[in-house]
Amino acid sequence: MNLDNIPTIKGATHPTKRLGRGEGSGHGKTSGKGHKGQKARSGGGIRIGFEGGQMPLYRKLPRRGFNNKNFKVSYQLVNVGQLEKLAGDTVDRESLIKAGLVRDNNQAVKLLGDGEVSKAYTINVSKVSESAKSKIEAAGGKIEAAPAEEKEDA
Repeated sequence: MNLDNIPTIKGATHPTKRLGRGEGSGHGKTSGKGHKGQKARSGGGIRIGFEGGQMPLYRKLPRRGFNNKNFKVSYQLVNVGQLEKLAGDTVDRESLIKAGLVRDNNQAVKLLGDGEVSKAYTINVSKVSESAKSKIEAAGGKIEAAPAEEKEDA
């Protein structure tokens, strides 16, 4: 199905407001902007977070610490219920990409425990949740060496 095949549902679309086309249209004269003031002007309006000159909340609150985004690890998530789409019984990055379950980018892959496992899989991904691990092992599968956990500084 493509976007051009989707039927238009009655009442889902509305005609656009035609502003400034006379009083009889309901959007004439001030074009729905009221009278004068900053919000009635062209290009006017106040920025997000502006509180009328009062010290804004985001400036009142203290800022603590530093969060380095360079070290953030984001995962592509796969549930164990989705593993039925795989052809073989080995689950690694390449097989997940081939099955269309994850994208071919530089993000790590994490296996989550939603769904049921019907056959024994050999898992080799970046991270596996505890619930996914128990389901895989209960079905007779095994989890091979995932990348080592990050070390904590003493």
